[in-house]
Amino acid sequence: MLDLNRLKALHAVAVYGSVAAAAEALMVTPSAISQQLAKLERETGAVLVERNGRGVKLTDAAGLLADHAEKILALVETAEADFEALRGAVVGRLVLAAFPTAARGIMPQALAMIKQQHPDLDVVMYEREPERQMREVTRGEIDLAVVQDWMNRPMAIPDGLSRAPLLDDIADVAVPAGHPLADKREVELADLPGEGWISGSSGTVCHDFLMFLLRSAEKEPKIVCMAEEYPTQLALVAAGHGCALIPRLGRGQLPEGVRAIPVVPRLQRRIYALWRTDAARRPAIRAAVDALMRAACAA
Repeated sequence: MLDLNRLKALHAVAVYGSVAAAAEALMVTPSAISQQLAKLERETGAVLVERNGRGVKLTDAAGLLADHAEKILALVETAEADFEALRGAVVGRLVLAAFPTAARGIMPQALAMIKQQHPDLDVVMYEREPERQMREVTRGEIDLAVVQDWMNRPMAIPDGLSRAPLLDDIADVAVPAGHPLADKREVELADLPGEGWISGSSGTVCHDFLMFLLRSAEKEPKIVCMAEEYPTQLALVAAGHGCALIPRLGRGQLPEGVRAIPVVPRLQRRIYALWRTDAARRPAIRAAVDALMRAACAA
């Protein structure tokens, strides 16, 4: 009889292309993946992996078995969801993920609600960037994701996923206290400075939105500092190194020497909960979405 954990390991190697990547996705060691594959070879009596330089590649037999494994694992997930729905109990294991500001601004409150109301539910939470979350929830590696999109980049939802809006997160322009705009109650796009911006890395959603925003105001932005975390960006603003576009969610108290100015029309990103449609029957999914909605309302 084929072992589900070994099939899961084989499927992960097929999806991610290497033992190391499969181990990261399943949150185990590469050695554990290799052991599972070796045991699966003994069970099936077939060679499943071959050495390929410093890595491995799957044989034709492994590819055939991995295709079946995908279907088997999907059926198991459906069966577990149906059984939980029949029982009506919020139990089992639930894996959540959120992008950094949601992990700071929503998740602590939501997790506390879940723990208080559903103590028999085993919850694990990871901080992930939205693009990675989308892949992982589609593949079933996480059960529920908190993702974002900005006004210029609506989120494309793959087939088989469902979502629920949590909140619209407004973003302000953060400037040093001595900046010419610091005393304004609000600014328009045309008022935004064209130089001296602090941003996330090139290619991230927030960086791309800043580029789009400034170019919409016919200003070619000059990025002087790059930092992924908003508290770091605010520290750089406070030190006078430039301006930044900072969402309000999870922002906390502004550092001394920083002014946050609303922009009109307002700038916002939309934040959603995202899960596999087939798993929606799980009471745990519904409980988590409810907790996230209540935490978002209080944020």
